[in-house]
Amino acid sequence: MSEPATNPAATSFPAPTLSLPLGLDVLRTYSGALVCVEILFGGLVWILVASSNVPVPLLQGWVMFVSITSFILSTAYLTLLVTGLADRIITDWNVLDVTYHFMALLFYFAAFVLEAATTAANGGAHIKLLPNSTETVICITNPRGNIFTVMDDRQYSVNVAATIFAFVVTLCYGCSMVMGFKRWSV
Repeated sequence: MSEPATNPAATSFPAPTLSLPLGLDVLRTYSGALVCVEILFGGLVWILVASSNVPVPLLQGWVMFVSITSFILSTAYLTLLVTGLADRIITDWNVLDVTYHFMALLFYFAAFVLEAATTAANGGAHIKLLPNSTETVICITNPRGNIFTVMDDRQYSVNVAATIFAFVVTLCYGCSMVMGFKRWSV
């Protein structure tokens, strides 16, 4: 009697390499918690920049692109882990995790710098209502640099908050990358 034939397609692919737990247990790990913080604060960056009416579209367009793209990709990544579908996709998840978080770190750092530059470019311009009038006046006290923006106090405050949250998200992506690298190298 001969041995039963094995299916070469079933034996030629390695099992997926995944160091994180699947299901809701991933939320109990530091990596899962950081991805949740990345999604939450990344969404806040998106909302804050959009609510500032984007005074400098050339700079803040990149911030919007990075925040929206990272929000969607991080949500998809966390969904794959929570639903357990990551176990069915044959790939080295540890390498994918490090690569994704490295790219997100680079993009978010650039977005943070551009958002900070936009906020700092407000440089002494104030929009004031004239007393006993409906007209407004722009007072420029000390313009600095090549980029000059005119924001009212609300827009300036919203951009400061967006800069702070972009920095926090950048730190979260950096920590996630370091933890992913540690999981990959073990």
